[in-house]
Amino acid sequence: MHHQEVAPPTALQDSIKCFWYDCLDFGEQRVRFEVPPDGYAEIIFYVGSGCHLATPAGWQPLPSPFLMGLLRQPAQLATQGRLEIIGIRCFPWAVFDLLGLPPGTGHGHLGQHPLARLQAPLAQCLRAGNIAGALAEAARYFEPAGRPPAAGSLLGKAGRALRHATGTLPVSQVAAAAHTTVRTLERTFKRAAGHTVKDVALLMRFEQVRNCLLRQPATDIARLAQQLGYADQGHLNREFKRYSGLTPKAFARKARRAGSALGPDFVAFIQA
Repeated sequence: MHHQEVAPPTALQDSIKCFWYDCLDFGEQRVRFEVPPDGYAEIIFYVGSGCHLATPAGWQPLPSPFLMGLLRQPAQLATQGRLEIIGIRCFPWAVFDLLGLPPGTGHGHLGQHPLARLQAPLAQCLRAGNIAGALAEAARYFEPAGRPPAAGSLLGKAGRALRHATGTLPVSQVAAAAHTTVRTLERTFKRAAGHTVKDVALLMRFEQVRNCLLRQPATDIARLAQQLGYADQGHLNREFKRYSGLTPKAFARKARRAGSALGPDFVAFIQA
């Protein structure tokens, strides 16, 4: 497994967290793995073996590129062989404006989107082993769009407050940071993200717990609950299980056994 990431150009820093690359080799046998929820929307390009997503209708093939929106529970995927990924980690309140798409809450096939034109040059870079070139190519595509929320806009201010507090601020304080009312903030945020401020804040806080457990599985859960503003350990346990399907301790045990956590700043793939 090999990971690289680069920060976005200044003009895109209110829309994009980072551009990243990973290479995973699952061998010849078809393997299922999961992507735990976090506070980001991901635009995913991949080269190599096909990738499938588990849906109520069965396993569905994923094109490249595809959009993985905010998750409320782990996404189950399946693949085999070598998979190289270029990802664009976006803030959920900015991703749809960045793509010029109406807000949605699920996952989208981007095969007909102009973005799909990037697939061929990215694949060419990766086949040549030019990872830095692939990441730069992805960044160049988005830079001319340059329509992130300005630092002084309502969404820009709200997004910065959410990011700085990693989801621990109540909605009223996010609205105060954006110099607006709760009602206006919620309406504007839902129109942009397809989710409420609280939806995103809860996922951001869950992500902090998840990252901590991936780094240090023996973390004291009660102390972590206090640090992240949960009412108590029981509250943390309930919220964590809501998004992961596991208690924090069970998740930590699974991550330790899998030994496949990619780390705190990018998507964690955990073999099922």
